[in-house]
Amino acid sequence: MALPDTTNDTTQIVALVALFGATLTLFEYAAVYPGLIEFRDAPPFNRIRFVSLYATVVLLTMVVLSETHPTTLTRFIEAIGSTVASSIDVPYSPVRLLQLTLPSNASAAQLELVRTAAGMAYLISLFSLGYFVIVLRVIGWPHAQTQFNVWVNLPTFDPTAGGDVVDHLRRDAWFNLALGFLLPFLIPAVLKLVASSFMLVTMQSAHTLIWMVTAWAFLPASLFMRGIALGRIAHMIEEKRRLQETGGYVAA
Repeated sequence: MALPDTTNDTTQIVALVALFGATLTLFEYAAVYPGLIEFRDAPPFNRIRFVSLYATVVLLTMVVLSETHPTTLTRFIEAIGSTVASSIDVPYSPVRLLQLTLPSNASAAQLELVRTAAGMAYLISLFSLGYFVIVLRVIGWPHAQTQFNVWVNLPTFDPTAGGDVVDHLRRDAWFNLALGFLLPFLIPAVLKLVASSFMLVTMQSAHTLIWMVTAWAFLPASLFMRGIALGRIAHMIEEKRRLQETGGYVAA
């Protein structure tokens, strides 16, 4: 909605989608039983992800605005993104692969814009991961003094499948970590395959650029956070089992 070329129809659609998302979130968090949102009762996991997604969309919008409506703030944000992108733009890097999704006739300015947006999004995702790890260490997430309800916080997790629940959680954790590592490389390849086989997917539109780069950076970071969280929960369950076994032995 902040972009200058946004039509009235697009504004109305965005407002409708935002209203639907707000209503879904309100009902999910107000419900007693689990729904679709994971870690609903284990803050600040979802708060960190929401702030990361919000910051990515806003800052990428400012990067795009710096091309048409330059200000001191937008130029500063663009400079940060360009600096980060330059440091990680090496052959076969995710940033380089994302640039390859552009058509062959893309201008140098468009390539630079995609590279800058990728650098800014990558920086936000790294900050989010770093902050989440700090939260794990500092406040001991999830809190040891509170009850962690697996049914409410992991509504799609089946503790009866896959053998022991600790092993199941650790397998899921490693799967999420591996997928989060591979996604920055896989997403550009999938976009290139779809563009060449089925339909034209281009980031020459400002809206498409912002949302595609946001998804490219946010989804891997979100999977990394989920994998770390699942590993933490598995460790917590294992520690509680050990304490119970030790306590039972001493009491006997």
